[in-house]
Amino acid sequence: MREDAAPFFIAPHRFDAPDDECRPMLDRDDELVPEPGEQVLRRLRASVAGCLLSPTGTRRQWVLPAPATVTVTDRRLAYVCAGAELSVVSGPDGRSSARHRRGLWPSRLVSGQIRWQWPSRLELPLPGSEPEVLVVCDSLRTIQQPALALAGPSPTMVELARLIRRTVARFRITRPELVELSPPEHDELVRRAGPVPLAGQSRVALPGSLPVEFLSRDDYYRTPAPPTWDAVGG
Repeated sequence: MREDAAPFFIAPHRFDAPDDECRPMLDRDDELVPEPGEQVLRRLRASVAGCLLSPTGTRRQWVLPAPATVTVTDRRLAYVCAGAELSVVSGPDGRSSARHRRGLWPSRLVSGQIRWQWPSRLELPLPGSEPEVLVVCDSLRTIQQPALALAGPSPTMVELARLIRRTVARFRITRPELVELSPPEHDELVRRAGPVPLAGQSRVALPGSLPVEFLSRDDYYRTPAPPTWDAVGG
């Protein structure tokens, strides 16, 4: 896994795709295999969806129809959904779009990850709204921002957001070779790494993020197409 690998959460990739070098490595029990020195901090079950945020609102690109196993480590967040096909969300004209890979057998195992150099902010649920956390990244050459939506019981989501905030901050503070920080950004991350509560916050900035560049022009402006069996897993 390259340290500058793009975050494949815009469209999840199939675990059986031989050309996908940046997918999480899983063991025979479909659990994340930590890299040398990587520390697993928490595993939980959550609903997972991929979104694109723009000034006009939030658009879901895909949603996993079954709860996924989400693993948080000191380097990344990874998710694995077994035993379910990927549901591609319909476009404005009622049709669906997805990235296709030809010549592969259908898979029911979907996985993806976000490394901690990418998230630019967390968006937290407002009181009375759906308990969902958005992990948002900045992007190059487009005003659309890719985001991973995680939903589950409210106490679990609050604790997950707090864990992500602290872990991202510590990751960036300790890796100056990956993330260049200004003195104000460094000081802000030091505060983010502490036990400050999230009460009353709807948005948490994560200074020092690296922007995402989508894989191709089609990822920016994809024309909706009818779904096919090849679309399972993105």
